[in-house]
Amino acid sequence: MSFRNSVTIIASQRRRVGKTLLARLLTDFNLQEGRAVAAFDLNAGEETLAQFLPEHVTRSAIDDVKGQMALFDRLIGDDGVTKIVDLGHASFESFFALASQMGFAEEARSRGIAPVLLYLLTPDHTSVEAYRRLGSRLSEATLVPVHNEILGPAEYRDKYGLMGSATEVVRLPVLAPSLRKYVETPPFSFADSRIAVALDEPIDVNIELQRWLRRIYLEFRKLNLRVLLTDLKSSIRL
Repeated sequence: MSFRNSVTIIASQRRRVGKTLLARLLTDFNLQEGRAVAAFDLNAGEETLAQFLPEHVTRSAIDDVKGQMALFDRLIGDDGVTKIVDLGHASFESFFALASQMGFAEEARSRGIAPVLLYLLTPDHTSVEAYRRLGSRLSEATLVPVHNEILGPAEYRDKYGLMGSATEVVRLPVLAPSLRKYVETPPFSFADSRIAVALDEPIDVNIELQRWLRRIYLEFRKLNLRVLLTDLKSSIRL
């Protein structure tokens, strides 16, 4: 299993830590790799995933049983589609409580789907405790810490007690200020160069953007290999 047949949940209990940016990048990365992608937006507010990628994103809610079943049925559907979930901070607890009760990660693996959880690290105690609980609530998922470098040095990693494969942190590089006004304007796409042209993106900005993308896409390729290795080890144990 790899990104080609996976469901990746991007989560944090904190707002404005880069979840939606990471979800956008991962969606566009998979599109550029030639994969079919279905993304799910469980975020409320402005500049949500659905605003940037309307053709590939379904706005979802888990406030009632109908919404819960609609979302989880899609996530574990054995359709060969790469799935990405942008999990808003307000839905964090209810989503993972449901996932645990339903045996979501175990069911995904039984269908040949790799469950991956990208957790954005922040230094506060609440976030640290939530990360530790996730390791037991979704033990069959590949839990991957993410450090958004705009939040500063990753010294607080020690608070998380990262062990095993979780010590390999995905790094989200700082976005240069000159890129922000383009990248943060919907419906900007990292995969569709026509949008950059429409926004009249200067050549120097485009060069800097491509340099930045190469860094994060390298992180995704390393993550893809890690998912493959995790599944190989699991199959050997079986």
